[in-house]
Amino acid sequence: MTTFDEITAWAGTGNVTRADPAVVAGWQIPEEQKALLVDVGIPIVDQLIEYVSFQVEAAPALQTADGRSLYRLTRNHHGGLVPGMEWSFGAEPGTGTVYYVLPQGEAWFANSSVELWLRTLHHYGLHVSESEILSDPDDREDEALTELGLLADELKEIDPPAFSGYIGFIWAEFLDRRLW
Repeated sequence: MTTFDEITAWAGTGNVTRADPAVVAGWQIPEEQKALLVDVGIPIVDQLIEYVSFQVEAAPALQTADGRSLYRLTRNHHGGLVPGMEWSFGAEPGTGTVYYVLPQGEAWFANSSVELWLRTLHHYGLHVSESEILSDPDDREDEALTELGLLADELKEIDPPAFSGYIGFIWAEFLDRRLW
């Protein structure tokens, strides 16, 4: 189980946002997953999560292109690269399965639950924060690719379904593009 202290050790206290219990109280996800959002929180993760943004509505508000509604967890603008474009992580009602929703609403599978998503974010963030190679991969591209491959294997151990495909699976895509 990932803790607030473990995440803040690499992300910094000001870069982890815990949910207000009153905000998630009405969400229809498993109680233990709501408790993790309150007790552990969500970290800012370089190139992946810019803003933690728990929706305040009790009904899921993040719309997907296939007609599903998710509970919004984050908002990303990728540094304003394309004005008006927004990417978000959201949790599915009932299961708490986490998806990454692209600007046009396409929902990519991230993790099987909020718990596994937080564990994956923690392992990824801790690894990257401690890696000399990934912090400056320019002259060490082969080493960086090898390290990303090992990291992918470690993340797959946390949540195997998150790596059971490439298209429509955010972690495989994200790790593949990490150097670009």
